[in-house]
Amino acid sequence: MAGLDSPLSGRVTSGFGGAGRYKSKIIFGVALVAVVPFMLSTFAASVTVGNGSLVFGQGSQQAVACDQQVYVAMGEEWHGAPTAQDSSAGFFRVRAITISNLDLQACAGNKLRIRLINGTSQEIPIGSDPTATVLQVVIPNPVPQGNISTDGGAIALSYLTGVGGGISGSLLATATVNVSGTSVYDGSTLSGTNGDVTFYLDPAATTINIDGQQVRRTTVETVQ
Repeated sequence: MAGLDSPLSGRVTSGFGGAGRYKSKIIFGVALVAVVPFMLSTFAASVTVGNGSLVFGQGSQQAVACDQQVYVAMGEEWHGAPTAQDSSAGFFRVRAITISNLDLQACAGNKLRIRLINGTSQEIPIGSDPTATVLQVVIPNPVPQGNISTDGGAIALSYLTGVGGGISGSLLATATVNVSGTSVYDGSTLSGTNGDVTFYLDPAATTINIDGQQVRRTTVETVQ
């Protein structure tokens, strides 16, 4: 797929159902190595979420979701970790996850959540609290006329536990909602029906330094 701006990116078109009174869609992908592009696709998987195990079958469940097709791009940057034996040692740290082609009008008011899953189907902590494995924003309603970010307090960004519990304390992460400019994923023109939402795990790289090769799946949920 042309125009990829990230070494890890992909497309998903299938929705999956959440539990209880929530309706959500969940997107899975497999990252082969940090510097090789990967395609996201739905597949049968058993994923540990919080203290419970959820099994998602390919196409076996249908869900009413605010957007049936989004794209995921993972941004990475080199994180130097020199050793006495190798002064050039380091790894590509996960810097940001962008949800592209998101219909912000259809999703207005919904909660948007992301998780990173490792090779043993465990959620990867993405906050200073080890139980923080989910980042969530609330899509603005009405749709903003310009780009907004947590720096201005315009997005309700928060950490959650794997089962959706709130976590208090300071945020290392930031987030943006972009409706103008070009898409991180494919360079298309952004709008209220084709927006980018980007989660920056730890812009200062002081605490959250996740090796991109540890990430085997990325999940995205929209929750009413």
